[in-house]
Amino acid sequence: MEHDQAGRWAEAAESYARADSTSRLEPDDVVAWARSQYMLGRDDEYVALLERAHREYLDRDQRRAAAGCAWWIGHNLLFRGEAGPANGWFSLGNRLLEGDCPERGYLLAPVWLRQLGSGELDAALATLDEAARLGEAYGDRDLLWLARDDRARCLLQMGRVEEALGLVDEILVVVQAGEVSPVVRGIIYCNTIAFCRDAHQHRHARDWTEALTAWCEQQPQMVAHNGLCLVHRAEVLQLIGQWSAAFAEARLAVERFTDGALNQIACGQGHYRQGEIHRLQGRWAEAESSYLDASRNGHEPQPGLALTRMGEGRPDLAAAAIRRAVLETTEPFARARLLPAYVEIMVAVADLDAAEAACRELEGLAETYRSESLRAMRDHAVALTAEVRGDHRAALVAGRSAWQAWHRLQAPYDSARARVVVARVCRLLGDEDSAHLEEAAAREVFERLGAAHELDAEPARAGGLSGREVEVLRLVCDGRTNREIADRLVISERTVARHLQNIVAKLDVSTRTAASAFAHEHGLVRPGVN
Repeated sequence: MEHDQAGRWAEAAESYARADSTSRLEPDDVVAWARSQYMLGRDDEYVALLERAHREYLDRDQRRAAAGCAWWIGHNLLFRGEAGPANGWFSLGNRLLEGDCPERGYLLAPVWLRQLGSGELDAALATLDEAARLGEAYGDRDLLWLARDDRARCLLQMGRVEEALGLVDEILVVVQAGEVSPVVRGIIYCNTIAFCRDAHQHRHARDWTEALTAWCEQQPQMVAHNGLCLVHRAEVLQLIGQWSAAFAEARLAVERFTDGALNQIACGQGHYRQGEIHRLQGRWAEAESSYLDASRNGHEPQPGLALTRMGEGRPDLAAAAIRRAVLETTEPFARARLLPAYVEIMVAVADLDAAEAACRELEGLAETYRSESLRAMRDHAVALTAEVRGDHRAALVAGRSAWQAWHRLQAPYDSARARVVVARVCRLLGDEDSAHLEEAAAREVFERLGAAHELDAEPARAGGLSGREVEVLRLVCDGRTNREIADRLVISERTVARHLQNIVAKLDVSTRTAASAFAHEHGLVRPGVN
C-alpha cells in the first residue's frame, strides 16, 4: 500500500486492518502489515502477524518465506530479552531450509552475534562474510548491508580501525540513499551509532546521529527508533556542551517513546543520560534518582553513580562501586567507559598503584583502537596520577594534551577539566600567572554550562592532604628545614609550621619521620622529581 511506502505507518496499519476485515489478506500483505506495526512500536501485534504469515506460508509449502518470518520473530524476541523463544524460532527457521538462500544468511545473525559477544572475532568475521555473500548472490540488499554493518563492528573490535570506519562511511551513503527497507534502515542506524559510541569514535557517532535525526523527522508517525534517536542526540549534545537540550531529549525519550523493544533499551539509557546532566551540575540527589531509574530499566548506573558519591564527599562508597564495576567488566570498550572514573576515584582514595595500572590499560586501548577521545581520557588520567606522584613535567604534558584533544572534539566541559589540572600543576611550580589564566578559562566554561565548580574543590590526595601540604611533605622528605621550605615555597616559617601541624594531624602520626614514611609508602614522593 502507498501509506507504508511514504512512511505513514499508522495509516498503513489501519488500511491493512480494514482490508483484512473484508477479505483475508495474502501472507505477503500480512508481512507488510506487520512491518507497519513494528514501525509504530507495537511489538506484540508485529509478532502475532508474523506468526500468522508463517503459518500461512507453511500451509502453502512456501518454506523459505516461512523461514524468513521465523527469523524476524526470533530477532524481535531476542531484543526483548526472550532468548529461549528466540532461539526456538531461529532453529525452526533453519529446519525449513535446504541449500543456499538469503534466508539462511539472515539465520546466521544469531551465530555472528554470539561470536561477537564472546570475542570469537575471526569466526564472527567469517560468518558475516558468508551472510554478505548470500545477500549479494541473491540480490538481498537488506541482508547484505546488515552483514556489512556488523562486519564494521567486528573490525573495530579487532582494532582494524581504518578499514572499519571506511566501511561505516560507505554504509551511511547506502542507507541515506534508501537502498534498504525502512525496518533495516532503522536497525542499521541504531546499531552503527551504538558501536561507534562504544568504540569512542565520536565523530562518526555524531554524523550518524544527525542522519538518524533527519530520517526520524521525515517520518513523524514512526515510534520504533525515535527513543534511541533521542538518546543518541542527548549524548552528542552533552559532549558538545548543550546540556539543557541534552536533558530535554533524554527526558522525552523516557516519557514519550516507551513502546517497542528498542525504546525499552532507550529508556534505561535516557534515565542514565539525565543522571549525567544532574551530576555535572552538582544536583546529587536528582542524579542518584536518575541512575537508580536507569538500573531499574536494565542499564548499568556506573560510572555515573560512583562519581556522584565522589561529589557527595563519600569516596569509600565510590571506590567500592567502581571497583565492582571494573572487576566484572571484561569487554574492552565497556572497560574504557569505566576506567577514567576508576582512575579519578583511585587517586582520591590513595590507591595509586591501581590508578596507574588503569592508566596503562587506557594507554593500550587508545593505541589499539586509535580513538582521539580515548587518547584524551588516557592523557587526563595520566595527568591526575602524575600530579599526585609529583611528576610535574608528566602532569603538564599529559594535561595539555588532554585539553587540546577535547578542544578538537568540541567537548568544552572535558577540555575545561583538563585545564584545571594544568592550573593546579602550574601553581605547584610557582607559576601563578599561568595558573590564573588556565583557571579563568576553565571557570568561564563551567559558568556557561552551569557545571559544578571543580575549581572550588581541592583534588583528593592520600591522607586527605591539600596540594600545598603535599608540597611541604615532599620537601620534608628531602630533608629540608622549615626555613628552607619557607624559602622554597615563598611562604613564612609560621605557615610552614601550620602546614606541618595539619599534616601530622591528618596522617595520625607524631613525627616528621613518620610523615615522611607515609609519603614514601603512598607514592607521594618520586626520587629525582622534587
